[in-house]
This record gives sequence, C-alpha cells and structure tokens, in this order.
Amino acid sequence: MLEGLEITEINLKDLKNENLTFRIDSEFLKKEYLKNIESLKKYKYGFFKLQNAIQHMTGGATPLGAEYSENGIPFLRVQNIMQNYFSLNEVVYITKSQNDEIKRSSLKYRDVLLTITGVSYGKSATVTKKIEGSNINQHSVKITLNDKLNPFFLSTFFNSSFGKLQSDKSIVGVTRPALDYEVIKNFTIPIFPITLQEKIELLIAKSEEIVIQSQNIYKEAETLLLETLSLKDFEPSTDGVNVKSYKESFLTSGRLDSEFYQKKYEDIESKILGYRNGADILKNQIEYITTGEYASSYESVGMESVPYIRNNNMKKGHIELDDEYNVNPNNFKTKANIGEILTSRVGTIGLFGVIKAGQENCVYSDNILCFKLTGNYIPEVYAMLFSTELYKLLLEKLAGGSVQPLITQTSLKELPIPNVEYSIQLKVADLINESFRLKKQSEQLLETAKRAVEIAIEQDEDAAMRYINNQSLLKN
Repeated sequence: MLEGLEITEINLKDLKNENLTFRIDSEFLKKEYLKNIESLKKYKYGFFKLQNAIQHMTGGATPLGAEYSENGIPFLRVQNIMQNYFSLNEVVYITKSQNDEIKRSSLKYRDVLLTITGVSYGKSATVTKKIEGSNINQHSVKITLNDKLNPFFLSTFFNSSFGKLQSDKSIVGVTRPALDYEVIKNFTIPIFPITLQEKIELLIAKSEEIVIQSQNIYKEAETLLLETLSLKDFEPSTDGVNVKSYKESFLTSGRLDSEFYQKKYEDIESKILGYRNGADILKNQIEYITTGEYASSYESVGMESVPYIRNNNMKKGHIELDDEYNVNPNNFKTKANIGEILTSRVGTIGLFGVIKAGQENCVYSDNILCFKLTGNYIPEVYAMLFSTELYKLLLEKLAGGSVQPLITQTSLKELPIPNVEYSIQLKVADLINESFRLKKQSEQLLETAKRAVEIAIEQDEDAAMRYINNQSLLKN
C-alpha cells in the first residue's frame, strides 16, 4: 500500500527541535533535508547557528509611493541579486530622500544579502565597494556579521547545495514562498578554517576583477560600433512638435497616436538609414521570424529537460541560462537554433540575445520573438546594436499596447538595420567574444568557490584546497 512513498520516522522531541515555525507537514521532514543537517553537524571542526555570527540583520523596504528614477541611488531587487554577484542591467534608482526613508537597509561593504521571497529565494551575494551605499527592497535581507564568519564564505555557503537545502526546508507559503528571519538565524553553519574562508573570498574577488575587464571590453566594442555608425554621443531632437500630413502619417503607417511621430524617432531613423555603406529595414534582411511558446508548468533539471528562455535571460546581446525554469522539449514545436537572435516582445522591450553553441534546442517563451538574419550580418554584432539606448527608443516607437509595451512580428520588421562593413563587424565580434569569454571565466571562479565549499563538507578542507589549486583557470 505504501510502495513508492517516502517515509520518515521522527520522534516528537526531535520534531520540536529547531522547528521555529511549528511545521508538521511532510515536506519539512524530507529525508534529504534531514540528511543535510546531519552532514553539517558531523563536520569535523563543528558547527554553530548563524545567529551567533550575526551583528545585525534587517530587511529592506520600498519607499512609499516610490517612482523609480533613471539615476540616483541603486535600488536592488531580487533580479539584481545573483549567486555571489550583482546583475545591474535592469537596476532601478531611488532619490536621496527616498533612500533616507529606508536608510536602515542601506548597504555597507561586506554585508551579506539573501533573497527571501518568490521563486528566486535563497540567492546570496556579498556587498562589494562598487555597490556600497545601494539599498534593497523587502524581498531581501542584509546580514552584517561579526568576526566569527567571513561574509564571502557565508554567501557562498548559502548558494551551495548545503545552504540551498536549508532554504528549501525552511520556506513557507504556496503562492509567495518566503523565508522567516528567525529561521535564517537558526541555519546550521559549519566551522571552516580561516584559511579556506579567505581562499573563497579571493576567488570571488578575482571573479569581480575579471567581470570588470569583461565590461570594459564590451564597452569598447559598443563604442567602436556606434562610432562607425556616427551614433556615438548622437542626441536626437527633444522638440515635442512634429507636423505630419495625413498622407505622411496614417496612410503610411496606420498609426494616429502622436507618440509614434516624435521628432527624436525620425532623427535616429534618418541617421541609420543614411549610413555611408547602406541600410535597410529588418523585414528585407531576415530568413524568418517566429514567436515562442507558453509553458504551463516547469520541470526540475534532468536528462529530458532543457532551459526555458525568458526575458530575464537576455543580457545585452548575451543569453544567460539558469536552472530555475526547465521544460520537456518534446512538448514544444519551436526550438532555438545557433545564430538566431531573440528579443523580448512584451513588457521590458529592448532585450536581445544570440543563441550560442550549447543553447540550441532550448525552448523560448511566448513573450519572445526569434529571427535569423541573412547575408553578412554577424548576429552578435547586431544583437549588441539593437540593445543600445538609441535602438531602445526605436523599439519604444514601434511598441503598441496600452497596459504594457508590445512588439509584434510585423512591427519588429520595420526596424532599420545598417550594413556595417564586414571587416568592422569582425573587429566588434572579436571584442564581444573576448568579453563573453572573460565573463564565463568569472562565472567558473564563482562555481569553483561554491564547489570547494561543498567538497570541504563532503570530504575535508585539504580536498577543497586541492580542487581549487587544480583549476586551470586560476593558473592564467
């Protein structure tokens, strides 16, 4: 009768122990959760509860009536807090007065951040000097530690399988999962040797250093491309008036909204279409264009699953896959192919990414359009171009929809595309590829740090140090 079911026996005394939220559901008592805590408590140097290393812990907040600014103080949301690094591509800003309202959660160097709500709970990163002074919303907490624990080790531990299982065990809520503050304070932390903790910090610092190199090279590539097109520092008109005849407006475009005819859009289009080496519109330079498919449910990572690409996975011409959303490809008709360009079509428009080797056969969301360029167009170069601020303005023009911006296949086809000389494309592409290579190297360093923590617990710290020292990327 019970065949195939997982059964855990536990006495009442043990159930009450460390059960701060008075859970009696079977999920709380899964064998992998109990085995995880048992492994941590058997660590040869011992363990302690996180609260013993906390000097101060507080959650963030959103200022009343907050309207985000284009500049000011960075306001980090869960999509900005990744595993031991910060993604600032979609960061929003608050004013100084708004920041003063929530100054208790203002970030200081070496604070540890942990996301505590939604599907992205349990991600952690340590505050670097680059983002010191930023603030966070209520979906994350910041932890200031005493000298008992290295913050970079703690964030790495949170992201490791041993830390993530504690988060999974402690999460409560169905529609909006959340981690309770007191539960976090009660996390079991192994006592790592200081030398290994400091080695973990060095790996993360090296990763950040390489990320900065990657960003500088990407900026160099973007500058070369925009200078070639005479778009570097180009400022379109700010004139709010643009007179058009009926023939020049509705009869040509089918649009009557004044927003569509702003002078700034016309200036950008004229500049691109007047490029010295020629230009066209996208519909004449693509093999095909398709829309992705809706996924009604997701699967865990497995042999039969592939990543499900969403808007959030596209970062300035690059597609960053994650393990949070996976689907069975056999349930979908559209699959990604190498060299295709994806772009967001609903909500946050202007996000582009290129499908690279290893990403083929992934499935992309119904909120994404996919197209393949013809001829001598290097997709990485044009994904970068389409991701620039000037092109975001053009996509803003083409977007319809009253509730949220919407780009259709038909409207995207009207995007102007310059015929950049192939020799210049190659130079830009080389810089882009070097930038992405360095970014990948930085990610490998973070993965090395996380895996080293796991090896130290599974085996010992000597094995962890050997693993770190054997990584070829550290010898460069």
